[in-house]
Amino acid sequence: MVGVTPPRGAVTPAEATRIGDVLTARLAGLDLDALVLYDIDDESDRNPSQRPFPYLPTMDPAAFHRDHLAGWDRPVIIYRCVGKYRQAELTDWLRQIDTARVSSVFVGSSSSAKPVHTTLGEAQELRERVRPDLPLGAVMITERLGEHTRMLAKQQRGASFFISQIVYDVAATTQLMTDYHAATDAPRPVIFTLSVCGSLKTLEFLDWLGVQVPPSVEHTLRTCADPLAESYAQCLANAHELAAFCRSRNMAFGFNVESVSIRKTEIDASIRLARALRERGLS
Repeated sequence: MVGVTPPRGAVTPAEATRIGDVLTARLAGLDLDALVLYDIDDESDRNPSQRPFPYLPTMDPAAFHRDHLAGWDRPVIIYRCVGKYRQAELTDWLRQIDTARVSSVFVGSSSSAKPVHTTLGEAQELRERVRPDLPLGAVMITERLGEHTRMLAKQQRGASFFISQIVYDVAATTQLMTDYHAATDAPRPVIFTLSVCGSLKTLEFLDWLGVQVPPSVEHTLRTCADPLAESYAQCLANAHELAAFCRSRNMAFGFNVESVSIRKTEIDASIRLARALRERGLS
């Protein structure tokens, strides 16, 4: 899988279609299982530190998929930051989608103090009432203590798969998978998200997002001559290690590749990584 952010909300419909066509062409030949479309929200309430890359509102990913991705005929996983939408908006979307091709991941508010139109619980209940056939995923943060208990709770509320936040800490991730599988007789498939890092600013953004990069890896990325090549190699090594771990324990898994930077070199490296994962039978 490849995860992308929709165009900025200020673009014209014609420009959004052009961006959709470029994206479709870029992904051609990768033989992806699905395209992941993120929903971006302002998370300054979660982390008051200055955001390394400025927050810019983006298009509703559902609208981008519906109106500007005509060339994409494979499955898509559409994220929904449900607090941004009124229940009537979510209801209309749920009634219109083709659940044979569309899955979703519902994301709650970035903090309990943030005003929302719809809570995560309300969105989950709405989906159960309006479109119970919609495959629903949930986010997991592999380094967070006790995350397996949160996964079990989300599973009970309808999650049929999980997508991780960006993974660099393999040890924490394998421990989470061990704890999760030990706690349930019906584990759901897990998709691990990988992302290359081509600059110190991207590394700072990963930190701002809450991604835990092991100190040894961070030191290498800060001091090496080519952090993009180093992070690419690290992501590929992490994928091999996670795949071997999961296969040895019969755990259902997959990989999603994203770029948190809009720099072309990092986006291109993400596409190369997705192709390498497929060619090596890791996704």
